[in-house]
Amino acid sequence: MTFLNPSPGLPALDQRARDIFRRIVESYLQTGEPVGSRTLAMSGVSLSPASIRNTMQDLTMAGLLASPHTSAGRIPTHAGLRLFVDGLLEVGDISTEERREIDGRLAGRGRSFDEALNEASSLLSGLAGGASIVASPVRDAGVKHVEFVALGHDQALAVLVGDDGSVENRLMPLKAGVTPSTLQEASNFLNARLRGRPLHEARTEMRTELDAARRDLDETAARLVEDGLAAWSGGVERERALIVRGRANLLQDAGAMEDLEKVRVLFDDLEQKEQLIGLLDGVSSAQGVRIFIGAETRLFSLSGSAVIAAPYMSGRQRVLGAIGVIGPARLNYARVIPLVDYTARVLGRMLDGQET
Repeated sequence: MTFLNPSPGLPALDQRARDIFRRIVESYLQTGEPVGSRTLAMSGVSLSPASIRNTMQDLTMAGLLASPHTSAGRIPTHAGLRLFVDGLLEVGDISTEERREIDGRLAGRGRSFDEALNEASSLLSGLAGGASIVASPVRDAGVKHVEFVALGHDQALAVLVGDDGSVENRLMPLKAGVTPSTLQEASNFLNARLRGRPLHEARTEMRTELDAARRDLDETAARLVEDGLAAWSGGVERERALIVRGRANLLQDAGAMEDLEKVRVLFDDLEQKEQLIGLLDGVSSAQGVRIFIGAETRLFSLSGSAVIAAPYMSGRQRVLGAIGVIGPARLNYARVIPLVDYTARVLGRMLDGQET
């Protein structure tokens, strides 16, 4: 069997090569050790060690296997892992106990959005045995309605309702002498300019418009508008949060010095907030679970790590963000893929209707 092109697709492998390749990858994912021809012969392959070695050599020349040491067996390359994941991996389902744990820990009422993301990240890293990442989403829903509601002589509630049904409530202090008509004037001003527009896009223009409108707008109402914009954005332009949990899990299987060096590089990668958020944003635009192996992402090309991530969505199928697991390229894909998928779906249902 000879391949003219490197890294052939699955149809290019004959049945013998496919069986040997599958056994090597499955053994490597389970043990992390190179697989030799004698091991394959003992595992039930009905070929002589010499025939097995010839097939392994063909797979190596095709770029699907590699030999880490001169006298060692073979391990799959990143291209080989991609071929296995796309064509040979059998993904099962998570256990009833795992479903109950995920449902129980994420179904709590009264939890804030950030608390829910933290809980999901911690839960997933513990179940999957890798590091987990989740980014808070960008609020991109248009504004449907805004209103200031007096709660007393010195306090008001600033209410922002989104087109997606989400609601943000913020308590605001009121200066003495603020009348119901002033609250209404401020509400009308914002409704006329924000309705149908995402808040994060309109905020800068709104401040410019407010400066120009001060001569026509009551000064107290103008201050309310200003305070409301600040309250809804956290007082400053809110940065997106990136939550990383379970770094210690990455050290558990790192025995050799080479493995430890890759983990050290991966730890550095996990500090690259903007790039990680960009990766998750890319996942958010897709349907279902996404898998990246090694150099398929520039961020993890040196550490040779793998990422399994899935978008979490509201009940209205609006993508809120993405959550995922990062680990060595020999992640237990069959186990981690359904864990990530189910956690993302439960997280989306739990966050549906909460403020983002």
